[in-house]
Amino acid sequence: EMTTEKTDYSYLEAGPAQPPPPQYEPAQPTPPQYEPFPTTFGTEVPGTNMPGMMPGMPGMPGMPGAGGLPLPPPTAFAPGVPGAFGMTPNPQGGYANPAAFPYSAPAHGFSGQYWMTSHLYNDVYRSDEDPPPFHDNQDFDFGLDNKSIRRAFIRKVFLVLTAQLTVTFAFVAVFTFVDAVKQFVAVNVWTYLVSYGVFFVSVCVISCCGSVRRQHPWNLIALSVLTLSMSYMVGMIASFHDTDSVIMAVGITAFVCFTVVIFSLQTKYDFTSCHGVLFVCLMVLIVFGFLCIFIRNQILHIVYAGLGALLFTCFLAVDTQLLLGNKELALSPEEYVFAALNLYTDIINIFLYILAIIGRARGG
Repeated sequence: EMTTEKTDYSYLEAGPAQPPPPQYEPAQPTPPQYEPFPTTFGTEVPGTNMPGMMPGMPGMPGMPGAGGLPLPPPTAFAPGVPGAFGMTPNPQGGYANPAAFPYSAPAHGFSGQYWMTSHLYNDVYRSDEDPPPFHDNQDFDFGLDNKSIRRAFIRKVFLVLTAQLTVTFAFVAVFTFVDAVKQFVAVNVWTYLVSYGVFFVSVCVISCCGSVRRQHPWNLIALSVLTLSMSYMVGMIASFHDTDSVIMAVGITAFVCFTVVIFSLQTKYDFTSCHGVLFVCLMVLIVFGFLCIFIRNQILHIVYAGLGALLFTCFLAVDTQLLLGNKELALSPEEYVFAALNLYTDIINIFLYILAIIGRARGG
């Protein structure tokens, strides 16, 4: 508060009368002049972004200033009275500042929600590439979903394999126990060559054409043609052996295959790492088979059949572990037809080699 002090003046008689001295009144503070409130906040507006700002300080929107007069509310929060505070009314509500552009961007250094949102989204990694397909993404862990998918895949493979083996051994039974069929096969040997050609084409289509073996129902059609041609060949070969030899071969094959499959599913040893070694052994066995064609020796043929049965037993263990998905090599759940084909050919080869061993041992 400003105070005034009263001063006593004495009049002199020597001269003319002097006018009384002026009485001073205390100066009144002038109310501050407020400029139109801008549309947006920024560092160029005094008092809106100052550090340490407290409510009620000059420049804070909506708070009383030094003279006790409230500032005009911002246009983004509440509509105002038309013409209040000398501002231009906005048709959409609130006030508009003619000196500022509407919806202008925040100034540099603005530390509001816009700044936080933009920084949070700029730190997120974005990729325009599509995720890889499932068969190229085998290393990714899907948790419980992956286990359920694998179980369904294994069930589907063994169901298809069971259907294939049922058809094949039904052919074997017909060719073994029906004499009329035996006589037909003995006379028409060319049917074996036709079935072998159909089998070879079917194997090439399923093995080399990935789109065919993954597309339903063409994959099942190709697998059915392959199964029928292979069943005819196996039945024709079985017709040249004794019935007792065929029954013994079927029993031994069933026991060996069941044991190998159960062991491969339970063991912690990874047979898939030996896939390359087994492929080299297969090439050696093929060369050995060509030698047996020209060398007529019963013991040599038994050794060849024994090595073949042992090799395809190892292949059966490897192909079984390819279904699990937790080894070095694994098959995609989309490849259930290819997986069933691998197991089917392994079991059929084991049966044929065991039948050859029994037939040679019994002098057939």
